[in-house]
Amino acid sequence: MIITTLGAGAGGGLPQWNCGCHNCSEARAGHIAGMTQSSVAVSTGNGDWLLLNASPDLRHQLSVTPTLYPRDLRHSPVRAVMLTNSDVDHIAGLLTLREKTQFRLFATADTLGTLRNNPVFRVLDASLVEQVVIALDTPFCPLDGVEVTAFAVPGKIALFLEGDETPDTLAMGEQTVGLRIASEGKVFCYLPGCAALPDWLCERLAEADLLMFDGTVWADDDMPRLGAGFKTGARMGHLAMSGPEGSLARLAHLTGQRVYTHINNTNPVLAPASAERAAVAAAGWRIAQDGMEITL
Repeated sequence: MIITTLGAGAGGGLPQWNCGCHNCSEARAGHIAGMTQSSVAVSTGNGDWLLLNASPDLRHQLSVTPTLYPRDLRHSPVRAVMLTNSDVDHIAGLLTLREKTQFRLFATADTLGTLRNNPVFRVLDASLVEQVVIALDTPFCPLDGVEVTAFAVPGKIALFLEGDETPDTLAMGEQTVGLRIASEGKVFCYLPGCAALPDWLCERLAEADLLMFDGTVWADDDMPRLGAGFKTGARMGHLAMSGPEGSLARLAHLTGQRVYTHINNTNPVLAPASAERAAVAAAGWRIAQDGMEITL
């Protein structure tokens, strides 16, 4: 199984268009690598690919990834797309895939309902793009030799669906899912958004040969402390890396490869010489980068 990180950033990427924080300034200067918004491509090496989420940056991501180039006048090796939620940074790239090429789109009924209720997504030709409703905890095969199981993880509804009342940021249901992807005896778990790590989820992730996990914030107050925003990580539906209930501590028992993805532009781990980056490395984790490829 080949896993290629198309984008490792959270919403806005790095540098974010309207942000002058240290990380964004360093990325503009070329001192640290930039990041597009989060998406991953998976293949068994037979030429067909599954996209995990469709980033707003998808057109660029496809253009810089040779394995995803067309092999004929009208062709794409992207055979399927799987959505983990209906956040803008995970669905907006579907609009890039509107030019009359066939693929299958997999998501929960909740997420597909969000797309169907927004008329802009009608640009996806229904005669070519089959929308497949998946059930939680029920395996399906979007590609030959690849079995995917979606499971509910704590998380809130998409920002644009929020009303006047504060949403349940730890809700369990179809609005936020993790993915278990298996091929030839190897297991890859992908959770770009997750608001908490209860014991059952920590146990479930222990089988993963590779885990890509939500690395949005280092500390819950990253953005307010920096003055870059008022929302905490928890309010945005993301678990901090640090702290006794953070992902570094809660997932310390894992023995497989561990990679943080969906990293916010303000997260101090993006600075290579930071103490936070050193702590992540000491715990056995890596920070995802655009173009990172892992083979299981």
